[in-house]
Amino acid sequence: MSKRASRIPVDDADASSSTARADPWLALLALSASLLYAPARADDAPLRAVLFGSTEAGASAFSASGAKLVFDRFDRDGPVALVTAGGGARLEGGGQAPTMVRFTALGAALAGYQFIREWGAVTVFAGPEASWETLSGSGLVQVLPLRAGLRLHGEVWARPTETTLLTATAILGSARGDAYARLSWGTALFGAYLGPEASVYGDQTDYRKWSVGLHVTDYAMGGYRFRLSPGGQLETPLNQWSPYVSLAIWSTL
Repeated sequence: MSKRASRIPVDDADASSSTARADPWLALLALSASLLYAPARADDAPLRAVLFGSTEAGASAFSASGAKLVFDRFDRDGPVALVTAGGGARLEGGGQAPTMVRFTALGAALAGYQFIREWGAVTVFAGPEASWETLSGSGLVQVLPLRAGLRLHGEVWARPTETTLLTATAILGSARGDAYARLSWGTALFGAYLGPEASVYGDQTDYRKWSVGLHVTDYAMGGYRFRLSPGGQLETPLNQWSPYVSLAIWSTL
């Protein structure tokens, strides 16, 4: 398997959840780094990790961070774990003039397995998730009960040819009754992959979001790798197109 195909950033598991005002959860990322850095550097380390963080900003926005852990090597079949946390806010109600803001905090701890092939990798996860939300509007704040549930997460990072990249992600969560899917394709250009992407998200509040854009993925700089995605999105209740931009950063320890 090629080195580039083995560098698999975990797709932001929580980009599927409520779009939110940026809140990068840097404390979680710093704690993960301090706990994992030393063992991951040893040649015979039983535990290795990818630390990641992401932010999406548009008519609303979302931020998340976390860690993906393997118990052998990233380029071999084997068990994996994924821990994520995120949070923020989105506009709701009122059609063209939204009357509420939904603030959301959420997290998940998933276990799974990765299947490594010459053309790329397929990873599946499952595990508990939790969500806490508040609604704010007209001078009132309503705190919603903490909700727990099960999350299923699957992703593909494939190279159909030596110069192309295909990624696919699907997430289902029962805590918020939500679903998310993203598909992207890219061709190698200037040390990264450039191409189109599309995603869709929905939850049990009847919120929907469709996004179409371009992405630059797997650009390396200073020990980190990046994914930048600008484009346009349509989301309820605004029901009008607006620009968005998302940025993901990850580093293998």
